[in-house]
Amino acid sequence: MSENPRENVRDDGHDLAVEEARPKLKQPPLYRVVLINDDFTPMEFVVDILETIFAMERTRATQVMLEVHTKGKGVCGVFNFEIAETKVAQVMGIARQHQHPLLCTMEET
Repeated sequence: MSENPRENVRDDGHDLAVEEARPKLKQPPLYRVVLINDDFTPMEFVVDILETIFAMERTRATQVMLEVHTKGKGVCGVFNFEIAETKVAQVMGIARQHQHPLLCTMEET
């Protein structure tokens, strides 16, 4: 058996080139992690969440917090399913520990 994926095969006097089909790899779906505005969670708490959970620098975290505050929601990042799900759970857990009603969700891109 040849190790070359191409080999010549004779069939009725004609040369045929045979090549293994390469599997088509599909990218996994990505999810946006989104913070939802409320009237009770302190802005500084939201900035702290964005810095600690999403590794944002202070300036970027403040921009996202202001987007949440003014537009009703803001995107914290885009991740594969498992990472997005983990980040949502982390945010919700910390918000509950501090008795804030902050909501965090994920949506497929």
